[in-house]
Amino acid sequence: METLYDDTDDERQEKRGCFECCIKCLGGVPYASLVATILCFCGVALFCGCGHVALTGTLTILENHFSKITADHAMLTDIIQLMQYVIYGIASFFFLYGIILLAEGFYTTSAVKELHSEFKTTVCGRCISGMFVFLTYILGIAWLGVFGFSAVPVFLFYNMWSTCAAMRSPMANLTSIDSICVDVRQYGIIPWNATPGKACGSTLGDICNTSEFYLSYHLYIVACAGAGATVIALLIYMMATTYNFAVLKFKSREDCCTKF
Repeated sequence: METLYDDTDDERQEKRGCFECCIKCLGGVPYASLVATILCFCGVALFCGCGHVALTGTLTILENHFSKITADHAMLTDIIQLMQYVIYGIASFFFLYGIILLAEGFYTTSAVKELHSEFKTTVCGRCISGMFVFLTYILGIAWLGVFGFSAVPVFLFYNMWSTCAAMRSPMANLTSIDSICVDVRQYGIIPWNATPGKACGSTLGDICNTSEFYLSYHLYIVACAGAGATVIALLIYMMATTYNFAVLKFKSREDCCTKF
């Protein structure tokens, strides 16, 4: 009976040790950086994927209905292709940057959790943490601009969609549908000499009923939401990296004071 009791006691101690080890490991997880990384990946994926397809659909709509001469929208075509290549770069950069920030979060969180142990911070580590704080602030400001820019096509498509909805509404009581037009030249998308440049009446209604218009409109909305999610993720990164850097700096001063 003593042997059984000893084995049971050893098992309990082993389970307690495993439980304490798991709690310690979970305590070192940077939950803020983890949530920010997941949100950043989702936001960038939505923005890049939906934005790429929406730009292609927008170019198709312009070529088929608003600018049938290729020379009139040649510059716009080049700009859209350039933006699509930029989207590839943004997706690749933020995939790597998110992983690096998550790894930096694990490092700084371990340092913060072990303030009163033998853990020592280095000048190089503090410099790297400070660099990530600065870079994250810059990217956050840049993504605020991207978020605002991504709302522009949503506004343009919404104007066209609301005009089509007004034509179809039985409460409109319109005498001449052909007098209702949408001129995309006034937005500066295509030059003023582009033909036809605008769509009126039934032609405008046909454009709103196309799959390209419906898909592009909703993809722009999702892309805008993805940009907003990325901004929120960068804000979380800012708070987490700033707090961890401040604690690391305080820890370094404490280490210098204890040496003397």
